[in-house]
Amino acid sequence: MKVLYAIQGTGNGHLTRAKEIIPALKKRVDLDVLISGIQSDIDLAYPIKYKCHGLSFIFGKNGGVNFIETFRENKIHRVIKEIRECPVQDYDLIINDFEPISAWASKIKGVKCISLSHQAALRSKNVPKPRHNDWVGTLILKNYAPCIDYFGFHFDRYDENIFLPVIRSEIRNLEIKEKGHYTVYLPSYSDGKILKVFSKIKGVEWQVFSKHASGSYQTENIKIEPLNAENFMYSMASSNGVLCGAGFETPAEALFLMKKLMVIPMKGQYEQHFNAEGLKHLGVPVLKKLGKGNIENIQDWVTNGKIIHKRFPDQTQVIVDDLLKQYLNSGVRSFNNLHFSPHNQFEPI
Repeated sequence: MKVLYAIQGTGNGHLTRAKEIIPALKKRVDLDVLISGIQSDIDLAYPIKYKCHGLSFIFGKNGGVNFIETFRENKIHRVIKEIRECPVQDYDLIINDFEPISAWASKIKGVKCISLSHQAALRSKNVPKPRHNDWVGTLILKNYAPCIDYFGFHFDRYDENIFLPVIRSEIRNLEIKEKGHYTVYLPSYSDGKILKVFSKIKGVEWQVFSKHASGSYQTENIKIEPLNAENFMYSMASSNGVLCGAGFETPAEALFLMKKLMVIPMKGQYEQHFNAEGLKHLGVPVLKKLGKGNIENIQDWVTNGKIIHKRFPDQTQVIVDDLLKQYLNSGVRSFNNLHFSPHNQFEPI
């Protein structure tokens, strides 16, 4: 059986998860990999057959997305061309991690495409939802990568088709220590903004990983260095706590490593506000933004914050085998003869 695994390359979470899912798929099927997007810092370490520019969101420096740069990078004619040329018709199944090129190509050409992503979990009526509505964010989550069925990952099993996070082997095998520092990753904030806030919190060593720094430097109690996946991983494992955006993989890894966790969701990223709500339900403190008004909250977290105990067992091969069993042998062939499985309780966001 030929399977195409299509991965969103914006951010690092999708590729981090793919490092575990790819070997599980390769044990069972003839596998090719497609990646689209331009904002990742992870080396996948597996052959990539198709690389597309796709649709990417560009991080800003004030807590959100840089919409001007995002508009400049995303050329609609190029996206349409990539969709038309994507050879999804050559595969028995497309497994899609919120990747738009293969998803829309499958929809247009009538090819069987299922979602296996964190974003898929947000379609369930049972997941914690933000208090505010974001019609643009909702439109993106519903239509960015359309599939015939949805299987998701979240911090808890809110629905039958939702699985616990996939934690990569490198994280599972780390030696966990507490060396006294705190690890920070806030890619949508400038280094200057981060320095202004964390320099006010004395007696704490901050190790900041930056999307904007060209080299490492130290300012008082703050060390800033360019984002490096391996260095970041070891910094987390030896930290007393992790302060990061409200993405999915990094908070999940911090919880797995039994670190104190605080998150700040990106402005204009509706998915991160879903994540923040889920983490809040677990007891993780959430800040609306990084600013001087939250210095006391960060200081209190450093002094009094608690570790949230959450187990994420390794079930990647079981999940992959179940999906392949259902969809390689089922009567669901394409968008044209779609019949959702009876256990699927997912509905539009």
